[in-house]
Amino acid sequence: MSLIARTPKPPYYAVIFTSLRTEGDNGYGEMATKMVELASKQPGFLGIESAREEVGITVSYWLDLESIQNWKANFDHQEAQKLGHEKWYSSFKTRISKVEHDYGI
Repeated sequence: MSLIARTPKPPYYAVIFTSLRTEGDNGYGEMATKMVELASKQPGFLGIESAREEVGITVSYWLDLESIQNWKANFDHQEAQKLGHEKWYSSFKTRISKVEHDYGI
């Protein structure tokens, strides 16, 4: 998987998940890998980028808002969200944005 997602020509959507983790892994790494694999199989999924230092930032790209809603409602993803609330994140924020322009090399 490329470190920079290869997205199509805009418009498309970005889900930006910013988080602060709790201490220890507590199964987080395994679940994060599973969620990326699962998301990549969802209709409308376009790619993902992630970085973690003090603050974790994961941006997933989606074709449309319906695809994002379907991913949020996915049973396995809901279980991961529940565990995130209970033990993996001390704080988090999710933002959804419409990408109207992009450029790069």
